[in-house]
Amino acid sequence: MTNYYDLPPPEKKRPSLWWAIMLLLLLFLLALWATWWSLRLQPGELGQEPVLTAASLPAAPLVRAEPPPPVTEPLPQVPAVPVETAAAEPAVQALDLSVHAGEIVGVAGVSGNGQRELMEALVGQRTRAAGEVRVSAQPFAATRRQFRRLKVRALPEEPLRNACVGELSVAQNMALRSFDEPPWASPPWRGGWVRWAALRERARAWIAEYGVKTRGEGAAMRTLSGGNVQRAVLARELAGEAELLLVSNPVFGLDFAAVAEIHGRLRAARDRGAAVLLVSEDLDELLALADRIVVMSGGRIVFDTPAASADRQQLGHHMGGH
Repeated sequence: MTNYYDLPPPEKKRPSLWWAIMLLLLLFLLALWATWWSLRLQPGELGQEPVLTAASLPAAPLVRAEPPPPVTEPLPQVPAVPVETAAAEPAVQALDLSVHAGEIVGVAGVSGNGQRELMEALVGQRTRAAGEVRVSAQPFAATRRQFRRLKVRALPEEPLRNACVGELSVAQNMALRSFDEPPWASPPWRGGWVRWAALRERARAWIAEYGVKTRGEGAAMRTLSGGNVQRAVLARELAGEAELLLVSNPVFGLDFAAVAEIHGRLRAARDRGAAVLLVSEDLDELLALADRIVVMSGGRIVFDTPAASADRQQLGHHMGGH
C-alpha cells in the first residue's frame, strides 16, 4: 500500500502558450487603439495639399496690376475675416486672400492697417468675429492639433513674447511643438513620459545647425539676443518641413548676418514647396523675398501684383490709402 506522503508533489501548471499569445495580441491591439486615439482627426481636418484661404467679397474694390502667374492649387485661403481691435473696432474687414504652394505672398502696408490683427487671428491669438479660414481646403481654427497635422508653423512678431516662454530653457522652448508626441514621448498607454534627454540632444543639434549663440541648451530663452531668439524659433517652426508658414516682421531690429540667415531659410522653405504668408513693414524686404505682393489699407486688401513687376511708387500710392 502506497503511503500518501511518499507520493511526489503535484507538478505546478504553467500558463499555456496559447494564453501567452492571446495576452500579447491583446496588448498589441491596445497599443494600436491608443495610437489611433491620440492621432485621430476630426472629419475633414486633413487635405492632400496645404491651402490657406481667408476669403469673401471685399468691401472695397480690389485692384490687380495684372493677373498673377499660373500656380498650383491655392494653398491658404482667408475668406472675409472681420477681426476686432482692442477697442472693439473692426481692424480687418472684408478680406480676400489666398497663398499657393511654393509661393511667398508679401503683405505690405503702413503700420496700423490691420496687418497685426490679421496675423494674430490666423495663428489663434485673436478671436475672429466672423468669416472662415481654410488650410488645405479644410476649416482652420488654429488649434494645436490642426497646426501639427496640417504642418502649419508661425514666426510671429516679437517672438520672445509671442512664441516663447522666456523663463524656460532653450531646449524646452524648442520642444514646445513636439514634446508630447512620439518619438519624444512614450505613448499614452505607457504613461506619456517625455524623453527630455533626447529633446536636449535635438536642441543641441539645432543650435549648431542654425547658429544659435547661447551658453547651452539649458540657458533661459530670455538671455538670448533678438536674432538668436529668431533663429531658435525658426529651428522649431521649420522642423518637419512645414507646409504653411505665417511670418510677421521676421528681421525687425536684427543685424545683417541674422537678416541674411532668416531670409535664406524662408526662401528655402518656399523652394521646398511651402506656402509663406509674410507681413512686413519693410517694402525692400517684400520686394526681395515675395513672389506676389498685396497691400492692406484700412483693414482691406486693396492691391495685388506680382512682385517681379511691382512698381514701388504704385505700391506706395495704395499703401497711403489713395
